[in-house]
Amino acid sequence: MIPYFDWFKKSVVLASASPRREEILKMILPDFIIHPSDYVEKNHRNANPSSLVVYHAIEKAKFVAGDHPNSWIIGADTVVVKDDVVLGKPVDSDDALRMLKFLSNATHSVFTGYCVLNSDNGKYLKGYEKTDVTFREISDEMAVHYIDHFHPFDKAGSYAIQDFSTVFLKKIDGCFYNVVGFPLSKFYYQILNDLSDCL
Repeated sequence: MIPYFDWFKKSVVLASASPRREEILKMILPDFIIHPSDYVEKNHRNANPSSLVVYHAIEKAKFVAGDHPNSWIIGADTVVVKDDVVLGKPVDSDDALRMLKFLSNATHSVFTGYCVLNSDNGKYLKGYEKTDVTFREISDEMAVHYIDHFHPFDKAGSYAIQDFSTVFLKKIDGCFYNVVGFPLSKFYYQILNDLSDCL
């Protein structure tokens, strides 16, 4: 099995401004276009999180597809869920503090949805991954220090597992890269096996 697979001579576009997704995707694809999507996610408290993130991923891809003919458009979205409450990105420092205290000393789930859209015919692959994350108790002082120094305002749940917030971590069950923002292994094998279905 070769590490880089055939994208059928189409360009690949990542519809995301996330440097973390860019870095992860480069592990399997050294050359692609970055075109952040203007789609604005709306997270609903009672929404099924797996359906929600897949829907957002598809809509993000659709928003940029018209600018890139003969291309594969990759969309992705991540949310954090605890006690059926869906957490997106914090709006300010107070919101970030509220989220971190909500996640303190408890287990939450991280859902990332993704899609690969053929801009020529509108066909797409979709999928999602779920990872359970357990945090230690986070003191107010520690949470404020994290927010002030690491500015987690572009991150679902107000943390990035790959930075200082790793000290909050007690246990992780599932794909680490899913928590970072893109479930690379599941994505890779789905593309490898099923991408031709979207031609």
